[in-house]
Amino acid sequence: MADGKEPSFRIEDYDYDLPPELIAQHPAPARELSRLLVLDRCAGAAHHSRFDKIGEYLRPGDLLVVNDTRVVPARLVGRKKTGGRVEFLVLDPYKPPELGETEGYCCLTKASKPVRTGQIVEFAEGICAEVVSAPMDGKVRVRFPGASNIVDVLDRIGRTPLPPYIEREAAEPSEADLICYQTEYARQPGAVAAPTAGLHFTKSLLNDLAASGIEVAALTLHVGYGTFSPVRCEDIREHRMHAEFIEIGEQTANTVNRAKREHRQVVAVGTTVVRTLEWVFAKRGELTPFRGMCDHFIYPGYRFAVVDSLVTNFHVPKSSLILLVSALAGRRLILSAYREAVRERYRFFSYGDAMLIL
Repeated sequence: MADGKEPSFRIEDYDYDLPPELIAQHPAPARELSRLLVLDRCAGAAHHSRFDKIGEYLRPGDLLVVNDTRVVPARLVGRKKTGGRVEFLVLDPYKPPELGETEGYCCLTKASKPVRTGQIVEFAEGICAEVVSAPMDGKVRVRFPGASNIVDVLDRIGRTPLPPYIEREAAEPSEADLICYQTEYARQPGAVAAPTAGLHFTKSLLNDLAASGIEVAALTLHVGYGTFSPVRCEDIREHRMHAEFIEIGEQTANTVNRAKREHRQVVAVGTTVVRTLEWVFAKRGELTPFRGMCDHFIYPGYRFAVVDSLVTNFHVPKSSLILLVSALAGRRLILSAYREAVRERYRFFSYGDAMLIL
């Protein structure tokens, strides 16, 4: 959506002032009791509500599309044979079977001394990893000899990866994180970050919405660590997105197509759903079942083909995510809403409050 003139492509124009104390460090006491800022694009106005009242702003027949990816405990802590501590964050825990696992897994690494090619790192339960590439930009590739399924390994010995802006006195995830940094409808393991807009929904709230005539469909995008990567280009058009695995099944594709034919509103729950739906439509010219990699970058000037409205959280300044919501609602309106959210002391980022863009 344009702001009445050509959109800005300068990344500096997507910045805003955020007091550090508004970055949510812990989950809300109850998912559905987060605050909800409702942004009306037609009126150019924001209204303040609570997430469990989201049904008041939706209509019977609306279609909610959710991302059913499940966050895997992708953070590993082990030791070199010399005793030195090593941390790996597995960035691509899900690999489609056709891609195989012979090339190993890409990991962010943290160690007192850099790991070397051929080095063995030992973890709990006798599990080992072999470094198969030299460090580059803080990343290495590793193999897990004897492990047929890395997700099973991570479920056994891994730890929940939290976003880099969650800085606590205790660095380790809490028991609450195991539950709260996961949507209640998470089904498909493979993400290293949660699709955070969905964290606000409970099964009870979804049941209430369904009872009021709102339809729900699911797709999968395995969120990668690239979601936290800043846009470093002065001209946003030069930015390149990290590719992530997506899957849309036949039932969901048919459900979305039917909603569009019947002129019902398609409401994406999260930016990951937006990118998935719009990517497949852009590639195929229609929404069809699809399974593969997606690096769709949406920024102001983009014309949306599938998504009408969006449930989302408040995003990091100068990020690809704030560019996407600015594409949908207009940069000026988004930044005005963010300034109001700061004044009203909303909680920001992954564990923060929500916004509904209508």
